[in-house]
Amino acid sequence: MKPPLSLAMLAALAAASPAAAQQAKSDQGMARKEAQAGHILKSREIEARILPMMGNAEYLGFAYDSTAMAYRLKFIREGRVLFVDVDAKSGRIIQKSW
Repeated sequence: MKPPLSLAMLAALAAASPAAAQQAKSDQGMARKEAQAGHILKSREIEARILPMMGNAEYLGFAYDSTAMAYRLKFIREGRVLFVDVDAKSGRIIQKSW
């Protein structure tokens, strides 16, 4: 049996959550700016390419990684989480995780 998380560990996790949320907002803003400047494809263009390929998987949304210049689309099918990583410049699938 695993030992319960200590209070210090719980506090560290709670403190990290706002930072992670802030980073996600920053990356989404970066994606918007880069798309408006014509450097990358818009998220809707990526979705239009990928969603039809995913059959009966439910689309949960995307995240943008400004360092990798890639979108990660998240899906769920039959209780399993699926990820599709897409190059933001070309729209090419980089990796599928399932």
